[in-house]
Amino acid sequence: MRIVTLNCNGLRASARKGFFEWLPDSGADVVCLQETRITREQFDARPEFAPDGWHIALKPASKAGYSGVGLYMRQEPDSVIDALGDATFDDEGRYLEARYGNLSVVSLYLPSGTSGTERQDEKYRILDWFATILRQWKDAGREYIVCGDVNIAHREIDLKNWRGNRKNSGFLPEERAWLDGVFGDLGWVDAFRSLHPDAEGEAYTWWSQRGRARENNVGWRIDYQICTPGIAAQLQAMHVHTADNLSDHAPLVADYDHPLRSGA
Repeated sequence: MRIVTLNCNGLRASARKGFFEWLPDSGADVVCLQETRITREQFDARPEFAPDGWHIALKPASKAGYSGVGLYMRQEPDSVIDALGDATFDDEGRYLEARYGNLSVVSLYLPSGTSGTERQDEKYRILDWFATILRQWKDAGREYIVCGDVNIAHREIDLKNWRGNRKNSGFLPEERAWLDGVFGDLGWVDAFRSLHPDAEGEAYTWWSQRGRARENNVGWRIDYQICTPGIAAQLQAMHVHTADNLSDHAPLVADYDHPLRSGA
């Protein structure tokens, strides 16, 4: 089973960069997209965005051109869930879950706080609330693969210029401590780090569009697959796919020794 996550920085923009040429060759069973920034009407007007052989679910934000998540799935899921009960979070189109038997694959887009104090405060609110969701999911007896852009680099090895970013959103002590809790007390697994504990530049998944950040690999690791321990133990391989420039983020690709629908 291959699960891929990608912040596409606008599905229409990513399409122009070759997303739909890459998709059939990706080997993916599920592709989790974030920041799709497309309305249902805009999507439906582009039939090439729904290629044969894929089941597609979208959760657009109510605000056009903003946020939004999606799922491209080779197998039809048993069910799809697109709301978690927080009005602001759900309205911004930040969560989409596909269920296959006892396995849930989630596309998640947590807020950025880079636009100012108000958004950073909202980010902290969402992080506190979502920690409760993660605890509930962990206790539910299901296996979860939570894929997406969490807008936080966890450790110093997760971004090139960590010294200069210690007071910037995305690498603030409180944000990093939240991930400490997710991978500590809450008992979730950082899938990439479980296989590549010391990877640095090859782990980056996002690069600023300013300067020559991508060319010089001045990046951040802010895209994750966060797993319950059972499915994490079946992880076989994981890498960041940088051969195609589909977005300012790169696809994070994981292979699990687990069928998409086991019925377990």
